[in-house]
Amino acid sequence: MSAVTTFDPIKFKATTRSQWENAAEAWHRWGPFLGEWLGPATERMLDLAAVQSGSRVLDVAAGAGEQTLRAARRVGPSGHVLATDISPAILQRAAGAAREAGLSQIATRELDGEVLDALPADTFDAVISRVGLIYFPDQQKALGGMKRVLKPGGRIGAIVYSTADHNAFFSIPVSIIRRRAKLPPPLPGQPGPFSLGADSVLAGALERAEFRDVTVEKVDAPVRLPSAGECVRFERESFGALHQMMATLSEDERADAWREIESELKQFEGPGGFIGPCEMLVAVGRK
Repeated sequence: MSAVTTFDPIKFKATTRSQWENAAEAWHRWGPFLGEWLGPATERMLDLAAVQSGSRVLDVAAGAGEQTLRAARRVGPSGHVLATDISPAILQRAAGAAREAGLSQIATRELDGEVLDALPADTFDAVISRVGLIYFPDQQKALGGMKRVLKPGGRIGAIVYSTADHNAFFSIPVSIIRRRAKLPPPLPGQPGPFSLGADSVLAGALERAEFRDVTVEKVDAPVRLPSAGECVRFERESFGALHQMMATLSEDERADAWREIESELKQFEGPGGFIGPCEMLVAVGRK
């Protein structure tokens, strides 16, 4: 009789925090590329969330803070952006980037995105989260906390990946690692890169959290790099989720997996370099 696989959210969150602590330097170093790659989707999220001069913004799962800087430039000196993350190391990078940019309207605070109780209710004009919501074990708890801290009429803006078939730059590595590590399919409701990507899933999550006027838009976001090898380097250095999946593999097995991933990703190389398929969903809802 085979053992029943269960998802342990506490262990998942602890491992996620550790991975982000380890990836903080790399994520900061890849900041300019992240801005080019996710910039259009981020600007659309900020548009839909009505982030403007004087706005008070909460950035949940802010990471190294590239989108935090974008929000801060919009709100200007009369506004305020609070960047939060589960990883103190990566928040240090965000704080450093804010200082370098001369954006004193940014503050950072270590907070679990599912536990925003330390923040006062009805405080923020907008709450944003770029590629963070997909990794929360309890997405409804996270959304409920975000809604609580919004002012009446305030807006949530979120960016997530759409479905695996529209994100081959990421789904190919995930598929190869899952096969090599003999991992079972994701359990229903389990966090992961494509957990909110299917039709109506993201909108449904926001509506269950009682957000109003929910809209979701698709944004093409191709991953443009010089080569498939460079894409592998980016993912290897920056994507903690892939390392989590490889936890049971030996060092040699991991190296073999990365070689297979690069070989498969070479199909997206051409005269202009590597162009990896990627599609993001940008969602907004109102309190």
